[in-house]
Amino acid sequence: MTADPGRDKRILYGRRRGHKLRPGRQELVDQLLPHLAIALPETGRLDPGELFAAMPLGDEAPLWLEIGFGGGEHLAAQAEAHPDIALIGCEPFINGIASLLSLIEKANLGNVRIWDDDARSLIEHLPDASVDRAFLLYPDPWPKARHAKRRFVATGSLDQLARVLKDGAELRIASDHPVYQRWTLCRMHGRADFAWSAERADDWRRRPDDGPATRYEQKAVREGRTPMYLNFTRRARAAG
Repeated sequence: MTADPGRDKRILYGRRRGHKLRPGRQELVDQLLPHLAIALPETGRLDPGELFAAMPLGDEAPLWLEIGFGGGEHLAAQAEAHPDIALIGCEPFINGIASLLSLIEKANLGNVRIWDDDARSLIEHLPDASVDRAFLLYPDPWPKARHAKRRFVATGSLDQLARVLKDGAELRIASDHPVYQRWTLCRMHGRADFAWSAERADDWRRRPDDGPATRYEQKAVREGRTPMYLNFTRRARAAG
């Protein structure tokens, strides 16, 4: 993990580390991660343009954000398919980070940066209307009622996402857990800042054509669970 004394102190639920990393992946964590890891500013907002200054479009590159990228296969596939898009991935689980790093090295991806801690801390430091698309794919459902406060889809997190998403930006949420599916629809219903873009049943039954499957989706399908793809659009802000 990167050392950053200026990080916000939050309770982070879930594991930080799983099995011991293989030597090659540990080397990636030690050598490659420091070049891609994001450090939050002590004051003010983070400047995404500085993070991606080496990209051809620099600070003009559209910015996509993935919250909890798991093993990184979706993030890496999007980065490879869209070399002119800047992508930030948030994931505190070091084994998932190591997996993403191996994909970055293999495909020589230069348009990915990593925040290896709670996504909420990173989002709170992003500028207003700076993100063109956000992904929340198969988050931990925390299905027990007493753990509901741990779910990412909550008023505070959604308020911050609404702040950083540009008008017309897309928020993609996918889950195979009925509790989280209902929870998400209930929390998104009635929000003035997001519109559910589904017009027919297939819109939430089918994964977007440009969204590669994650390992969690593949596991869910194998085990007979039905994924739901909930896509929302950031409504235009009121003038003035």
